[in-house]
Amino acid sequence: MPTRNCIAANVHALARFAALSQEAGLVPVIEPEVLMDGDHTLLRHFEATESVLRQLFHELPEHRVHLEGLLLKVSMVLSGTTCSQPATVADAAQATWCCMQRTVPGLVFLSGGQTDVRATEHLDALNRIEHLPRELSFSFGRALQAPALQCWAGRPENAAAAQAALLHRARCNSAARFGQYSADMERPS
Repeated sequence: MPTRNCIAANVHALARFAALSQEAGLVPVIEPEVLMDGDHTLLRHFEATESVLRQLFHELPEHRVHLEGLLLKVSMVLSGTTCSQPATVADAAQATWCCMQRTVPGLVFLSGGQTDVRATEHLDALNRIEHLPRELSFSFGRALQAPALQCWAGRPENAAAAQAALLHRARCNSAARFGQYSADMERPS
């Protein structure tokens, strides 16, 4: 997994979406997510991600998509959630960066099922790699929202605490964006 036909169908759909968005004057955010579910190794996730991205960046020009006018919301390269030998944060950062250097112009990462703290740690490790020729940022959904939603739990009286949780995650990820995150930031002040 994923099969060549699956990849071809999905990258075609993403390229078509990007072309239509740009035609309408919009900046498309395309998300060729490679899931971390499973027992695959870091290397297998790397291979699948590289295959998807290579095909995507072949397909985009075929649809006359202007690469400088889109955002790519891409998975980090990680071992599977049930892998018997999970990769370290540093190894995941190096594998992700290597894969992206080989395939992609500029990046915003999705959290892809990681915990909020782990997604921040991975983003921070990526941004600590020296001499990055590209900007790396985040477009986290779950990793930003989950703590706030859990805190809020649909109760109006929890709104202020939920807002504080969201602000905390945003500050941590902002620091990670510049390679300045520290686990100490997770401690209550």
